[in-house]
Amino acid sequence: MSIKDNKIVSSVTGTLGHVKTYWNKPPIGQHISYKEIGFLSGAGFGAHWSTLLASAIGLDAANMIVGTAIGFKPTDLQYMLIIANLIGMPLGIFRAWYYDNHHMKGGKFLPFIQRTVVPIFLISVAMVWMPYEKIDYTARMIVVELMYILLNIFLCFYMESYTYFQQIISPDSNERAKVLSISQVFYSFAPTLTNLFIPILASLTGGLTSIRTYRIIYPIFGIIGVVLSLVFFGKVKERLILPKKKADPVRLIDAIREVAKNKYFWITQAASWVVFLESGYVVILLWQFIYKDGGIHEPTYGLAITIVSNASLWSMLLAPYAISKFGKRNMLIFINAFNAIAILALYFTYKSLILICVIWYLNSFASTFWNIIQHNISADMRDYHQWKTGVRIDGMFSVVGLVGTFIGFGTGLFYPFIYEMNGVFEDKSVLYNDALRYGLFEDLIIFSAIGAVLNLLPFFFYDLSENKHRAYADVLRIRKMFSDNVTGELDDDNLIEAMSTIREAQSLANEVQIPVDKSLLRNAKALPKSTKEEKLLRSEAIAKAKAQMKAAKERNLAIERAPIILEDLKKFKTEAGRLRVAAAEKILSGDMLATYDNVREELRQARALPKNTKEEREIRSDAIKLAKAKKEATALIKKYGKENIHEPIAEEKQIILEKETPNFIAAIAVKRELSRYAKKESVYRRAVKPYTEAKELIETSTNYDCFVVLEARYLELVGERA
Repeated sequence: MSIKDNKIVSSVTGTLGHVKTYWNKPPIGQHISYKEIGFLSGAGFGAHWSTLLASAIGLDAANMIVGTAIGFKPTDLQYMLIIANLIGMPLGIFRAWYYDNHHMKGGKFLPFIQRTVVPIFLISVAMVWMPYEKIDYTARMIVVELMYILLNIFLCFYMESYTYFQQIISPDSNERAKVLSISQVFYSFAPTLTNLFIPILASLTGGLTSIRTYRIIYPIFGIIGVVLSLVFFGKVKERLILPKKKADPVRLIDAIREVAKNKYFWITQAASWVVFLESGYVVILLWQFIYKDGGIHEPTYGLAITIVSNASLWSMLLAPYAISKFGKRNMLIFINAFNAIAILALYFTYKSLILICVIWYLNSFASTFWNIIQHNISADMRDYHQWKTGVRIDGMFSVVGLVGTFIGFGTGLFYPFIYEMNGVFEDKSVLYNDALRYGLFEDLIIFSAIGAVLNLLPFFFYDLSENKHRAYADVLRIRKMFSDNVTGELDDDNLIEAMSTIREAQSLANEVQIPVDKSLLRNAKALPKSTKEEKLLRSEAIAKAKAQMKAAKERNLAIERAPIILEDLKKFKTEAGRLRVAAAEKILSGDMLATYDNVREELRQARALPKNTKEEREIRSDAIKLAKAKKEATALIKKYGKENIHEPIAEEKQIILEKETPNFIAAIAVKRELSRYAKKESVYRRAVKPYTEAKELIETSTNYDCFVVLEARYLELVGERA
């Protein structure tokens, strides 16, 4: 056996041994065992199959159920979608509020996944079994609209919860990418099986354009999916870096204000606003197989889409390495650039089924990276927000994202207009006409290519690197250590993890990054390899060089993280920190409900402060924020009168907050009870905001003063475990 064969066998054996060792427990420094990754893979099967029919129902002309089998005009479908979105907006706001404030057992998102899967399946089956053949066009529109709205009440909860859950499966960005990559490799077999067999089975029920296909074949997969979803989602965990002390509920308006300041949120939103334009081309593959040459190619669509989907497997396998090697930002730029080129290539090849499949394969390979990266970017964005503001917000991001929904009301009419301009109305049989179909395809490709280029631009401004995120996550763990210490809930493992991070940062505080010496690897590869012994020595030298280079790179990354960690640790000892503490102490020396003189002048002076250095900008930002809080508090006290502003009864409110909310009706009842306190509580909080924030600042400062005590406890624990 050659050295190469030995290396392959050794690699496979090592991988299997690693999986066996860490099947029930995660590797050191990580959070997820391989057993849980297996459960996550099974959960993915359940998520795909249980929502297979529901996800296939959409209010757009390209939709095979509503747009073709039931049959509506493209513009009518878009108007129906606008109505559904308008009705869904308040439900979306409620959903976002509920995510950030509910107290169901089992986690923040998992309970929604487990409790909505059955209604989704039942409603989607009922929707396709409505007797559309016996009712007129207007009645069909009303029935579809009402059923679609009802379905999406549950489907949005399920899909958002599943998305958010994947973002908190691990607090470590690199581990999260690895876990999602491995699990997606396995549960990608779910869409592979449906893509392969459904078009084949559809020939027994009238094809993909027949409603009988969606009434008979899709529910079979759905039943299996419901069972898998209920079983496997009960065996995975959420992992949020939060203090054990229960946080106060997040007020809607406060959360919206905070989210609106998150620059990474707006970067991703800007990209999403032009997705409508880029998505025009996606119907070409399906419509070519269904309508080309009179529809004789439709039975082979399943095989084609299965082969094309196979490209995703390689992306999933390579994703962790690619993200680690190139970074999420660079990968996003590459993916979008590649997609633009692939769409342009489609303009010259769309008449050939084989060439379409080749381009779709390459595009699927690139685009699948986005499916993994988007979860990591969204999670990183939320962690960044928690680091920056001290508040963990998840659902409220979707509320601010409703801006994109309003934009979509206008942009969503673009492609229906293009369809109808090309002669495509409720009767899709006109697409059997090659001249009409190809003219439409050319328009779709041109506009999609423009959209792909526009979608690329925002990511040039995305600078949240993997190492920055790791530093922010480290800071969150350190803050958690201080907070849990005050409440008496700090355990030894968390103390050791946080203090180890601090001590590493301290040891590297004055170190300088040294460029990685790549000549080590070049010299090792240049060694002779004529004999077996020389090959072995060369292989060992290469492995050693790679290990040295990796260690040097990790050291440089740790040096880069150190200032962020130490800056947070010393934030009360800087000039800005001392001014912040002094201002807080001055506020605490007065009344809780105090009016402040000359707040307009104070705000003017704050805005006039210098902003040349980082510390000057921090001091100026603090001064503006405090002046605005004082101004608002003073205005409220003068408006309502000090004697009319009282703190709501905490005990009664706590009873409401701790009520179980196992279903939507109970949640609405709780929200109604809370709304009775809303105005009174809002006025009170804003009126005392300068005082309460000053008090919280002083308490946090005091918490950080416990560092010496915690360090002594850490050294004692390390000594005991040595």
